[in-house]
Amino acid sequence: MSKTLESNITDGKALLLNNVRPIGFDATVTGTTSVLIDQHGNIRALGTQAQAQADTATQVIECTGAWISPGWTDLHAHVWRGGTDISIDPSVCGVARGVTTVVDAGSAGEANFAGFREFIIEPAQERIKAFLNLGSIGLTASRYVSELTDMRDVNIDRIMECVQANRDVIVGIKVRASGAITGSWGITPVKLAKRIAKILKVPVMAHVGEPPPLIDEVMTELSDGDVITHCFNGKYAGSIIEDQDLFDMAVHCADRGIALDVGHGGASFSYRTAKVSIERGLMPFSISTDVHARSLEGKVWDLGTTMSKLLAMGMPLEAVIRAVTVNPNSIIKIPTSKWAIGERAEFTVFGLEDSDIPVIDSHKVSATLSQIFEPRWTILGNKALHASRYQSQIKPAGCPHCGGVL
Repeated sequence: MSKTLESNITDGKALLLNNVRPIGFDATVTGTTSVLIDQHGNIRALGTQAQAQADTATQVIECTGAWISPGWTDLHAHVWRGGTDISIDPSVCGVARGVTTVVDAGSAGEANFAGFREFIIEPAQERIKAFLNLGSIGLTASRYVSELTDMRDVNIDRIMECVQANRDVIVGIKVRASGAITGSWGITPVKLAKRIAKILKVPVMAHVGEPPPLIDEVMTELSDGDVITHCFNGKYAGSIIEDQDLFDMAVHCADRGIALDVGHGGASFSYRTAKVSIERGLMPFSISTDVHARSLEGKVWDLGTTMSKLLAMGMPLEAVIRAVTVNPNSIIKIPTSKWAIGERAEFTVFGLEDSDIPVIDSHKVSATLSQIFEPRWTILGNKALHASRYQSQIKPAGCPHCGGVL
């Protein structure tokens, strides 16, 4: 067997992954095993049969006990690079970081979605899905111009047409339900987004932040299958741990099928909120980065680092993996890779390494990670692509791993 470890494997041959530890699959597999992927990208054999069926043309990756999970999904990112003032290229946060599916959370509205699809979604290696912004202009100039000042910013007919024409990639409606965005418009944009989404039979993703509207008003409007992103924010009057009734309401939301999504971002994740919530038994349904140009360096970095923070806050390993695989995939209606012969291979191979890396939350509170997820390979069919954590382009003194505080 030939062995290629130094470069991406993309030449269409069969691929053998040796000594991997499966996690996050329906099938229970203990210890290390192997998987053989045929030249068409489907699983041909597992375990000892995988090694027995590999021939001299098969390319082999020795994974030395690394974990293998279904491909990671980031449910909240911003990748309309060039179309908004905050988005990054999906290549920065996608397969190079172990992420096979990137979900853009409202960067584009109906007025500019066509460009997002043509120039970003279709050429990308990653699978890219999108929540369409309720505001027609999306986040074109989000640092200066709100997309939801009043009703003139919403064209219902064009939203309906845009979703209908792009149902293969648009998975729902995004609304930023925050006073910093909507001013005194209050809960009306959420009501409007929910009405449109019900007609289209898609979920709503609601950003919660500074009131108005109050977070409990937002919770009241949503239903099974919808998403509350920034669920562990530490904002004044927006944190679910500051009021027992509000916390109970969040638990009730989770119980009735509303997905609580992390959406770390530059201003929307608090260690304290996460730790207290998890200690009380409320875990996020999905872990996402809300990565964009202003959150990438210094706070978010990548999905693996965000996962590591939730692990450090007390979330069990299996739950962390489900929160970046089967759970978000259920929201956007895509299948999750299975550990079974004949299945299409879409995996993330990663290590869970001991570390002493300092990281901050959105409020610049520091914590030290004792373990960190280290992506190694992204497997797309029979293609194996090297993966790693994001390396800072800004390297202040400090952390020996990245040159500075992550």
